[in-house]
Amino acid sequence: MAAPARRTPARAAQKSVIRQLHWREPQPAPIVLVAGPEEVLAERAIAGLRDYLRAEDPSLEITDLRADDYAPGTLLAVSSPSLFGEPRLIRVSGVEKCSDAFLQEALGYIEHPQEGATVVLRHNGSSVRGKKLLDAIRAGTGGGVEIPCAAIKRDSDRVDFAAGEFRTAGKRIIPAALRALVQAFADDLTELAAACQQLIKDVPGEVTEAVVERYYGGRVETTAFAVADTAIAGRYGEALITLRHALASGADPVPIVAAMASKLRTMARVWGSREPGGALAARLGMKDWQVDRARRDVAGWSDTQLGLAIQATARADAEVKGASRDPVFALERMVTVVATRAPFGMSVAEASARR
Repeated sequence: MAAPARRTPARAAQKSVIRQLHWREPQPAPIVLVAGPEEVLAERAIAGLRDYLRAEDPSLEITDLRADDYAPGTLLAVSSPSLFGEPRLIRVSGVEKCSDAFLQEALGYIEHPQEGATVVLRHNGSSVRGKKLLDAIRAGTGGGVEIPCAAIKRDSDRVDFAAGEFRTAGKRIIPAALRALVQAFADDLTELAAACQQLIKDVPGEVTEAVVERYYGGRVETTAFAVADTAIAGRYGEALITLRHALASGADPVPIVAAMASKLRTMARVWGSREPGGALAARLGMKDWQVDRARRDVAGWSDTQLGLAIQATARADAEVKGASRDPVFALERMVTVVATRAPFGMSVAEASARR
């Protein structure tokens, strides 16, 4: 009996043969697949592509289609050359929920794309609907390109995003101001992008920490990371005030615990290391400034205190996610343990004496 056919390396690589472009540097192609969940990046990529094509020819014709509410025959109709041969940009949204009619026609279209037309397919990755179309494009059918728009979740990625906004605009922002800005909008990339653009347009010179404070000071004060920073610094009274201010402003308990956990994990990772900052950052996959900040934060802590703080934060994480009926008390207990570096219930004087 013959052995089953093995998948050849060439066939396995078919899904990744097309070029992948950075979302800040889109280029036209007969088919442009914009795939991934981060809407801000997708919007920037598609807008950049429009500007690119319009700069080449101001007579660019733009058509928007919805893949989930599609009238048969529309794609071919809008992509076909007009009387005067103007270039065409067809932007198709909702490919992750496309109709059968669209899927069938799109599969046929990419076999024979129309000359002078750029078809942009937006798939946010929320479903496997349209996978056959995506696989065909990624295998090279239609001569397409892909612009990945992966979710931005890590603090370092948000810092890179914001820094890129200013770098692209030729605007200087000092590192401390950049960190303050990112912390103020740590839970919303859309708002972070809008804040970057506002500062780029409104501020005539260098963007400093004072400028960020003037524009977004109220938000910076109530951010989850402000709560974590003051607690980790040992400023117990200020940490509780900041926490209550944040909660009064509508802050969700879960991100507050997440911010504390993130900073404590980073402190634990640099604990006891004597490597140069640059080498340690490279080994841990962090930025130099993150290592420097974590080392400043962990100065004066003992391993016992750090372990106690991590345990308290882990308990708070479970409690604010449903294990307790009083998430506010869970937050206050976490902040107390972290700020005093002592078990909950110990007086501030006793905690200070233990240090």
